[in-house]
Amino acid sequence: MRRITLTHMMVLGVTLVTGCNGSGAKDQGTATPTDSEKATKVELGTAELTSGIPGSGPLKVEEIQAWLADAANHRELEVTLPLGLSAGQGSIKGLEENPLTRAKVELGRQLYFDGRLSADGTVSCAHCHHPDEGYARQTQFGVGINEQEGGRNSPVSYNRILSDAQFWDGRAATLEEQAVGPIANPIEMGNTHEKAVETLKGIDGYRLQFEKIFDDGVNIDNVGKALAAFERTIVTGPSPYDYYEPLRQMREDFAEDLEDLEALKEEDPELLEQYQAALKASEAHPISESAIRGRELFFGNRGQCTACHVGANFTDEKYHNLGVGMDAAEPDLGRHDHTKDDAQKGAFKTPTVRNVELTAPYMHDGSQKTLEEVVEWYNKGGHPNPNLSKDVKKLDLSDQDKQDLVEFMKALTGEFTPVEQERLPE
Repeated sequence: MRRITLTHMMVLGVTLVTGCNGSGAKDQGTATPTDSEKATKVELGTAELTSGIPGSGPLKVEEIQAWLADAANHRELEVTLPLGLSAGQGSIKGLEENPLTRAKVELGRQLYFDGRLSADGTVSCAHCHHPDEGYARQTQFGVGINEQEGGRNSPVSYNRILSDAQFWDGRAATLEEQAVGPIANPIEMGNTHEKAVETLKGIDGYRLQFEKIFDDGVNIDNVGKALAAFERTIVTGPSPYDYYEPLRQMREDFAEDLEDLEALKEEDPELLEQYQAALKASEAHPISESAIRGRELFFGNRGQCTACHVGANFTDEKYHNLGVGMDAAEPDLGRHDHTKDDAQKGAFKTPTVRNVELTAPYMHDGSQKTLEEVVEWYNKGGHPNPNLSKDVKKLDLSDQDKQDLVEFMKALTGEFTPVEQERLPE
């Protein structure tokens, strides 16, 4: 009888807690957290940080002052990631440089949904990265001030806590830098940083928050810090795949032991308990047989998807030429325009596949409307060009294979962090 190793316990421990509170944390004989610990330790994915200052309607100065007076809202937060993303806990970006506090996250939430950052008050960050549309926008290109269209599809703004360089071409080195870029882009928010700062200084609710949270008050760098703090709290929750994977791993590692559950009950009741808990969690968040077959393709040599879509967030955070748009008379050269490296012509950043079914259309140019089209693009080997990635090859998948891959990607969908969208300073 093989015993559960420490590695197995680490893998299985995440799954076992799903029946307890749904968020991936279970106390087993640990001490009750102190009030201070409760205030500083937070698991992302719930509304704890993003539900806004309590109350309803526009935020009044008195409400903001009361919120800022609470010392707990200014304590540095220690955050953990939910099941699935938790495998990337060691790869969290930006918190050392820009620590999270409840007050900073709340300020960023307000800014994210406030059109007053734009030149005419009509376009906010959410305009192109909206919670109701998968924190992207279901238009081919981003649409900014005066209904102007950009030339690229709006990237997602979730799971940014696991990413440093931003935009399709990675031209922003940090999330803070990215957050303020659209404010001054003439076809996005159409403003200047100077005018945006002056607008915020003229709103008492914002001015009070900036002066309390940052030593140097309202400036564009602090706008970026607040926005980035909020965006780092927006994560994808556990998906059917995340609940299934530990069960699959158990069935693979303990196949012989699990053949006779009655015998296992006598010989290793702890292992049986672990297995039954994993099974229950997966059955409560079912994954289809088609998606399971798609998983084998995705991770296997036939699909080759993990050449780029790897890790907890299913992206290598690198740049690849897939041939998309390279047949145009003047193709978008992507990463090359930032680095001037000829080898990176037509290369764009690998997007996450988590919650991808909610973020159509696809590719940097929004040219592919469905996941079926995306799979077919890879199946045919992309569009040949001198800089085509070595990992893009014809796959010769059957129709069933292609549908199974689509179903697997859909099985990577989890709930988003609930967010208050309306409460902004008067």
